[in-house]
Amino acid sequence: MKLCLLLNVIDPKIGGVMIMGDRGTGKSTTVRSLVDLLPEIKVVSGDSYNSNPEDPESMGIEVRESVVKGEDLTVVLTKINMVDLPLGATEDRVCGTIDIEKALTEGVKAFEPGLLAKANRGILYVDEVNLLDDHLVDVLLDSAASGWNTVEREGISISNPALFILIGSGNPEEGELRPQLLDRFGMHAQVGTVRDAELRVKIVEERARFDKNPKEFRKSYMAEQEKLQQQISSARSFLSSVQIDHDLKVKISKVCSELNVDGFRGDIVTNRANE
Repeated sequence: MKLCLLLNVIDPKIGGVMIMGDRGTGKSTTVRSLVDLLPEIKVVSGDSYNSNPEDPESMGIEVRESVVKGEDLTVVLTKINMVDLPLGATEDRVCGTIDIEKALTEGVKAFEPGLLAKANRGILYVDEVNLLDDHLVDVLLDSAASGWNTVEREGISISNPALFILIGSGNPEEGELRPQLLDRFGMHAQVGTVRDAELRVKIVEERARFDKNPKEFRKSYMAEQEKLQQQISSARSFLSSVQIDHDLKVKISKVCSELNVDGFRGDIVTNRANE
């Protein structure tokens, strides 16, 4: 599970992670702890989409217009966002809403960004994704695959960048996962309950140590955490220069073929993970 999460942080093009396992195995805790490992990114100050000042593909409408006009942008460094998507969220809450009245009377495309806009260039986490409405799941997967979120109402269409790492988790006992949904995630991790008595005791002791003094507990892992942060930043910077040998690519495709993997998504994701 941890390896899948780290690989996606390094290369978001892998396509996200689906984590399935028993309740109480630390799925949500592990995912949310990712925030402390994520590097800072450059964003345009005050922008709702966390626009990248150096990449038009991840810019919101207002920022793109400012760039076209030659206006100066105020750039700040900020931590990568993690956005939680609640089970009861509506499509408008997720995708955003268009003020139809204002659009018709004033001729202005008034748009209220949703959670997908907030998650741009960050992480979108859906706990109990197997219980999420099918239509919302399709919206999330389409946006994650295309990198764009499009809202259409009464003949008015507005698009905004939605480049995010999609992470889902769930408990198989609470509902089965649709095969087509699982296929759209780049990676799938199964988490089981620890059976080794010594390891269970260690987990309990670590939890007790955290409950007793959370600040001191975090401090004890600070050096290890900073080392991992540096490794992630270094891996992200070197990623574009990494090349995989042709022989390894052939081995990957042979394995996918022997496992009767449908399509080529498995080959592509495995190649990206190997990089």
